[in-house]
Order: sequence, then C-alpha cells, then structure tokens
Amino acid sequence: MGSNVVVAPRRSSPVDHRKMVITADKKRQFAIWESTLAGIAGGNTVPAYAASRDIFTKQTESVMTSKQIPVIGAPISMKGSAVMPRNKNTSKEMIAEKKKPPADWEELISDFDDGTKHIEYGANRTIFSQGNPADSLFYIRKGKVKVSVTSAQGKEAIVALITDGDFFGEGCLAGQLLRISSAFTLTDCSLAKIDKALMARMLHERHGVSELFVTHLLSRNTRFEGDLVDQLFNSSEKRLARILLLLAHFGKESKSESVHPRINQEDLAQMVGTTRSRVSHFMNKFRTLGFVDYSDNGGLTVNSGLLGVVLKD
Repeated sequence: MGSNVVVAPRRSSPVDHRKMVITADKKRQFAIWESTLAGIAGGNTVPAYAASRDIFTKQTESVMTSKQIPVIGAPISMKGSAVMPRNKNTSKEMIAEKKKPPADWEELISDFDDGTKHIEYGANRTIFSQGNPADSLFYIRKGKVKVSVTSAQGKEAIVALITDGDFFGEGCLAGQLLRISSAFTLTDCSLAKIDKALMARMLHERHGVSELFVTHLLSRNTRFEGDLVDQLFNSSEKRLARILLLLAHFGKESKSESVHPRINQEDLAQMVGTTRSRVSHFMNKFRTLGFVDYSDNGGLTVNSGLLGVVLKD
C-alpha cells in the first residue's frame, strides 16, 4: 500500500517593495539619460544635453539618497515598531563624517614628506616638455599654465589652460612613462611638484587625499567630455564663444571677466580647432555686438551677453 505524501507549499520570501520602487526609479532615470543622448544625434542642442544631464544627476542623487534606503548594518524599521540601529556609535560617526568640512589641498600637501618640492617659475617658462620622463605631477598654488601637444609635423594644439588649485601631469599615475604633452607658464607661477611614488602612497593611505583627487579627476573628465561634445556638434563660432566664457570664468557674480592678455588669437584658434582668420572674423563680430572689449594693454573682457551665442539654436 502506498502512503499519501503531503507536500507543504513553498513559503515565498517576503518582497521588499521599497527596493522595487528604488530600482524602478533608477531604471527610469537611466532610460531618460539614454534617450537624451540619442536626442543629441537627432539634432538637439548641446545646452539641452547639458541641462538634461544636470537634471539626470540631481534626480539620480535624490533616488540614491532616499530615506527608503536602509543604513548598512541597521535593521529596517517595520511599520508599528520602534526598532533602533544596533550600533548607535556608527550612526553618530557617519553623521559627523557628513558634517566634516572638506579638506584643502594646501593643507594636505603641506603635510607631505620630502617627496614634495615647492618651485617658483617666471612667465613663459617651460615646466616640462613632451617626451620627458613622467616621474611627478604638479599642483598650481598660484598662476596660470598652458598644456599643449605638438605633432610630428610641428603643429601645436592647446589641450588645456589651467589655473590655481588645479593639477597637471597626473598621467604618470596611470602608467605613463613619458610626458605626452608639454606645460608652459603663462604668468608667474608657484607650483608644488609631487613625486609619483609619494602621491601613489598618499592616495592609498590618506582618505582625504584620495577623496579630493577623485573629485579633481571627475571635474577634469566632465570638462573634457564637454569639449568633445562641443567639437562634435557645435560650429566654430559657438566653440569660440564657449572657450571665451570658460577662460573668463563665466558664472561668477560679476557680469564680465577679463581674459589674460597672453592668450592671443593664435592660441584661441588652436583651442577652437579652426584658423586664425576665422577667429579674427568672429572676434570682430563679437566686438561689434558688444560681447567683448579690448583694453589698452591688450587684455580682453568678456561680457555675459556672449552666452546668447552659445545658447542660440
């Protein structure tokens, strides 16, 4: 005689609806981002791309920092219960960490050991040349630096114009044995030269150093990404207007800013990717429209009205 076997129904695991909501929201944000990128190829303007990207970033941060996400190591409080985190000290430390003011590069670099040298350069000096050994990186304490690349045919292209608080030469940390670009001073500069081995050790041992350096790299990557999009989709007139606004640090409280007089039309042509004659044509046009002004010492003042050229469809 066979015996009756009773199979107990499988007990389904509880569904965390909060995680489902968060996952759905994140997928929706990435879908918006992907459709925005597709829209650029379809003819959308770069400002629309930038605005959509800003909205995407803010919305994603809002989802990721939602109160629905439980703190790691703390139980989820169920409805009607009063369950507290197991480790109160951990929660207090996390709150204190968030309130801690960000570190400053000047303060951090001053704590570095003998692997750091403070160097003073006059204007129009060569800091390093393309092909030199890449054994260190530099931090600009004061001044302006031009980074450029020269082709085998002798044609020069300006990669970046950087100023106080920026790094350059950091490619040595990514395995570069030789410099792939040259660096020149545009003004009197005060630099901190940091040995590659020392910086690598500090990035592993000091959380404040690694946090600030990652922020610097992300900011630099965002700038280069914007340059690429600008080069691919904008006219030379719009590219010149954007470069002038960036050089003038547009976005401060003042309505106009000065561009350093050592930045000439040949430099602008290299940065925009066009000829000097085209730059001269557009600069005369901008001057007639009141977007730029020339001073007696050769300096250039950029007015906020130039932003209209960048935003124009």
